[in-house]
Amino acid sequence: MENHFDTGLEELRQKLLLMASRAETAVNDSVQALMQRNYDLAMKVRADDDFIDRFEIEIDEMAIELLTKAPLATNLRQVTVTMKISQNLERIGDEATKIAKRARDLSQEPPVKLVLDLPRLARMAVAMVKNSLDAFVQRDSAAARAIIPRDKEVDALNREMHGALARHMMENPDAISRCLHWIVAVKSLERIADHAKNIAEEVVFLCEAQDIRHNPETKVAASLK
Repeated sequence: MENHFDTGLEELRQKLLLMASRAETAVNDSVQALMQRNYDLAMKVRADDDFIDRFEIEIDEMAIELLTKAPLATNLRQVTVTMKISQNLERIGDEATKIAKRARDLSQEPPVKLVLDLPRLARMAVAMVKNSLDAFVQRDSAAARAIIPRDKEVDALNREMHGALARHMMENPDAISRCLHWIVAVKSLERIADHAKNIAEEVVFLCEAQDIRHNPETKVAASLK
């Protein structure tokens, strides 16, 4: 019985990692479509979102079956955390789709004459996603905790870019609609980082049986160790 459960747990983990790979690719492709004004790539990202949605459904089905067989409390935590990570990955896919939609629309408009370091913001967000999933695979609570404060850096860059876009709109009223598309894309990357932080918090729960989602003092104390 236990061997069967372990096999199912490994299959669940592998399914989650496949979903994570799809979500990471979607983010990278959507940013590339936006920066390169690539209409076809933007449309591909939007079409591929169905695959990520299906992964979430399949993971939920596998997890529910495993929950009826979990022999230990630690097994229950691993299955439920996998489901929560899957939910965050699905939302990451949704945010990538939003970026792709903006890329599609902007590809058919004149470029905005403003330099924005969107690739840097994207790298920061994607790195948080990748690192949080690595922490999950390695059961590394310390690594997961180290990811959480990085969300502040993303928030700061998000505010900086929003400010630059707002100033550009004031100075160039004809660019308002195009700048609004960029604002939505930037916000989506900030939300992707939020979901990565959520994944890291779930890894801490998995490893330590401690819920730190709404406990800032616990996060700060742990980061100072």
